[in-house]
Amino acid sequence: MNTIDPQQYLDLQRLYADYAAAVDASDWDAWVDMFTDDCDYRVQPRENFDRGLPLATIALISKGMLKDRVYGIRETLFHDPYYQRHVTGAARVTGREDGIILAGANYAVFRTKPNGDSTVFNVGRYVDRIAVTDAGLKFAARLVVYDSEMIPNSLIYPI
Repeated sequence: MNTIDPQQYLDLQRLYADYAAAVDASDWDAWVDMFTDDCDYRVQPRENFDRGLPLATIALISKGMLKDRVYGIRETLFHDPYYQRHVTGAARVTGREDGIILAGANYAVFRTKPNGDSTVFNVGRYVDRIAVTDAGLKFAARLVVYDSEMIPNSLIYPI
């Protein structure tokens, strides 16, 4: 069955909106808290996804690995300053499994430099497995499938 009750759908939309807000605000603790302990977060080019190839640009397979990424962002990465803004489409529920909602949405990420120049950084879709927990909805797996052939410079922040 590909449906969920209206309240759960609102919660799903809120999870997607909160995710974008946390990443845009560099609220990395909130970002980590949106995932289950045994989560899987991957950023993969569309070409590999479509061919069933496992190679991903980023592959973090536990909450501990997410925390390591946050440490790297906070303590070791230096780059020219910019602001990031995510625009996420409406969630589309594609199925259900035991305690898991299968869903996805399209996204676009824009970057703006302090001088005001804005560019499209990355475009693609989310393919998600969302756990229904006592603490609310959490990402059990978030696969970011990006359409852009090249990522300019480097991928520092989560998409």
